[in-house]
Amino acid sequence: MTDGFVKVAAASPDLKVADPLYNAGEIVDIIRKADDAGVKILVFPELSVTGYTCGDLFFQKRLQKSAEDALSLIMKDTAASDALVFVGYPFPHNGKLYNTAAAMKGGRILALIPKTNIPSYGEFYETRWFAPSPEENEMVSILGNEAVFGRKVLFDASSPSALSVGCEICEDLWVPQSPSVQLAMNGATIIANLSASDEIIGKEEYRKGLVSSVSARLVCGYIYADAADGESTTDMVFTGSNIIAENGSILASSMFQANDLTISEIDVERLLHERQRMNTFTPSSGYCHIAISFVEEETKLTRSFPSHPFVPSDEEERDSRCEEILTLQAYGLKKRIAAAHAAKAVVGLSGGLDSTLALLVTVKAFDLLKRPRTDIIAITMPCFGTTVRTKSNAEKLATALGVSFRTVDITKSVLQHFEDIGQSVEDLSVTYENSQARERTQVLMDTANKTGGIVIGTGDLSELALGWATYNGDHMSMYGVNSSIPKTLVRYLVRHTADMLSDESSLVLYDILATPVSPELLPAKDGQISQVTEDIVGPYELHDFFLYYMVRYGYSPRKIFRIAADSFRSDYSPAFIRKWLIVFVRRFFQQQFKRSCLPDGPKVGTVTLSPRSDWRMPSDAAMEAWLKEAEGIEA
Repeated sequence: MTDGFVKVAAASPDLKVADPLYNAGEIVDIIRKADDAGVKILVFPELSVTGYTCGDLFFQKRLQKSAEDALSLIMKDTAASDALVFVGYPFPHNGKLYNTAAAMKGGRILALIPKTNIPSYGEFYETRWFAPSPEENEMVSILGNEAVFGRKVLFDASSPSALSVGCEICEDLWVPQSPSVQLAMNGATIIANLSASDEIIGKEEYRKGLVSSVSARLVCGYIYADAADGESTTDMVFTGSNIIAENGSILASSMFQANDLTISEIDVERLLHERQRMNTFTPSSGYCHIAISFVEEETKLTRSFPSHPFVPSDEEERDSRCEEILTLQAYGLKKRIAAAHAAKAVVGLSGGLDSTLALLVTVKAFDLLKRPRTDIIAITMPCFGTTVRTKSNAEKLATALGVSFRTVDITKSVLQHFEDIGQSVEDLSVTYENSQARERTQVLMDTANKTGGIVIGTGDLSELALGWATYNGDHMSMYGVNSSIPKTLVRYLVRHTADMLSDESSLVLYDILATPVSPELLPAKDGQISQVTEDIVGPYELHDFFLYYMVRYGYSPRKIFRIAADSFRSDYSPAFIRKWLIVFVRRFFQQQFKRSCLPDGPKVGTVTLSPRSDWRMPSDAAMEAWLKEAEGIEA
């Protein structure tokens, strides 16, 4: 249960219709298997004790008594289980029969949750046998203990405190006003659904979409357990379509896997973080909260976390996403150029990835405006660290794209500045580096003033997170088109553009992609780049991973390390990940002052650091709590 992860499972027993005692044996075996796997919440299908397809046999007293005996057997034989288990059970009460979920834990029936929406159409003519849930809860006696009977029931865990479980049954999911809505509003972070959904052509895709969308809309985990092919096939076929979803994502699914467990881990802390950001979940009265507890133990993860969370893994989806992002960037810049009545757009073109992307976006914006590309002024500003390769690529790209190109050598200006402030040219300190960055910004700003233009910023989201920018140098512009694009995504956007082109610019883009990331502020060695950024601040793919899970989901350093160690297990050692996580935490806090006064820029994803909307943090916030946890990680 550590780090907010709760191991859950759905299972479809290979049952026999109208043979509860046999079914009880299958259910008990599965519960034991789930215990061995560390499952804490286990969901069986609708009416799994008897079988869903019993028909008029549901009225037979012999079946009802046999079902009660079977439930008693399940309860007694799994008394040592630590799992919260939901089993489908027909419950006779006050002269009516109810299709219920029997929620049990530790040898006790905690609640009987009746189905609310009873279908009365086609093959699902359940109103013939079952009554809908009453409006309010009541207490009932079952198998020698008192239990809550009603749909307004939640099971709240003491640890993790974010875990609260609600339950609905099959048709309840498919209706306009499902019980899960109010369950979530009253705190449920996981919804269990006991279902018996027959299979027809196209239904599996629809079912997955429905479960996924409900989990997204309610910001919850959803465990859907479906009846398997042990049900009667007189008129229908059941396939055991089991699905586990979390906030719009399918974590696990299976079909035709009777008696197997469909397992994953739902991150309830992440769900609670999302809800706190939304602030729209308002509880109502009348809901019963039943306290439950679990044995504290490490939750072994079977789910995976993408190592590049900003980049879709599917190639087709990635290409579509790249095109969408480029379009959003371009339309943001298009509006800014028009609103500023800018005669020109000025871009500092270094021959590196970020400035390349900024130029590509600017070209796209000018094409949308139906303005000549020659109104874009690309300026390369060589100095001490500039290499022939990057300078040449800058010129080639500008020429291939048909923009105006200028070279402004800033060496003399920087040397004069060194003389003015008493900086030795042999002192390769931060002053040595930042003087060049600020001189370049001055050239860009003054050129924009002179031509009636605006300066297009090139810095990306990863650099902003690390503070890897010179304050009032490359940190400043009139519009930062890359401000919400992380470095890992910048590379894919440039590669996507290169793949789409077939002229000289494509070849230049591929060479830029092959060039090490560098600010080129220290003297080159033998004509080659001497200052490789990732050797100094660490791999950007790690920092982007840290950034995503810290800002997007509020993960602690320890939790970030845990999932990073798994996601990058083939690439980096745990000690290496820990080292750069500490660097990330320290720099993220220390460099907030640079993010507190950022230029405008278009938001294209869920993670941005704009001080005006998505990230509001004091520049002098203490980092000790985060840093201490990161430094205390044993790698």
